[in-house]
Amino acid sequence: MKQHLLDQAPEEWEMENGPAYRRRVLSQWVFGKRATSFEQMTSLPLPLRTELAGRYQLRSLRLARRLQNGDGVQKLLWELKGGEAVESVLIPAESDAASRRLTLCLSSQVGCAYRCVFCASGLLGFRRNLSSGEIVEQLLQAEEIVGRRVDNLVFMGMGEPLANWEVLLRSLRLLTAPWGLAMSPRRITISTSGLVPEIRRLAEEPLAVGLAVSLHAASDALRSRLMPVNRKHPLPLLLEACDEYSRKKRQRITLEYILLAGINDSEDEAARLSRIARRLRAKINLIPYNRVDSLPWNSPSPAQVDRFENLLLESRCRVTVRRRKGEEIFAACGQLRLAAFPDSSPTIQACR
Repeated sequence: MKQHLLDQAPEEWEMENGPAYRRRVLSQWVFGKRATSFEQMTSLPLPLRTELAGRYQLRSLRLARRLQNGDGVQKLLWELKGGEAVESVLIPAESDAASRRLTLCLSSQVGCAYRCVFCASGLLGFRRNLSSGEIVEQLLQAEEIVGRRVDNLVFMGMGEPLANWEVLLRSLRLLTAPWGLAMSPRRITISTSGLVPEIRRLAEEPLAVGLAVSLHAASDALRSRLMPVNRKHPLPLLLEACDEYSRKKRQRITLEYILLAGINDSEDEAARLSRIARRLRAKINLIPYNRVDSLPWNSPSPAQVDRFENLLLESRCRVTVRRRKGEEIFAACGQLRLAAFPDSSPTIQACR
């Protein structure tokens, strides 16, 4: 099977029929002009185009389904080589303006090995890592579909990005390099369930990408119950790593906190969460739980969400509440898993 061109950096591209400077021309076609075939690259000599077409592919994802709701949220189901599937989710900002910002939620793995008890991704189990070509191509094809550039990228889809470490770094380079897609690192956010060594490694990398930590509980006992990863990387170590990241990158991290009715929405949890947020000088993103069939958890009422938010605000925390978007098309936070649509075709529900 041909290798995806974007599974390599430009200096690694094999080009027997052309001098090294042809890589710059090839980069312009791939990233600047968004060519989808080597035949389109008319400024490259025909022997080189033929060689590249025999060795590499530019597209490996097939759009199997596209759903959109009334808020403009779009769920894109990609079929991968070998029959697996992942999804991306396009999320417009709240503004009604035609030029409103557009965020793309990317997947980094097929399935997830970390099995947070409230998240549908863990129900699938871990299948495999995505390659850098498969990750970056989600952006390229999504922009082709909507006919505009995406403003922000969030690695919050299926999978744990930091568990796909080398591929994540290569993807970030392709996304941000001047010869690549030239996105600002400040417009890219990496979400993690709390892999402490990788957070520390990311703090040493030169790119100042945003970091969002899926906290979901403010005590070790409860977090270990909800998120098995906490047993390996307990809360004190996680907070130390977050401290280090925030200090070295000179930017606030975000604490993602899914509210589960009667589980983590008490006054005591709010007090503990506020202490953590103040220590880290972090922003809290409250996420009312989105339903997942076969899981027993419930979302708190709007009044309960407001009460929890007010407790945090009274403690001088920076708080936002992520209003539900895409739940009816299973594109909301925590809903990514294998399922079936009404036509019984297999698909995946998105974005964690």
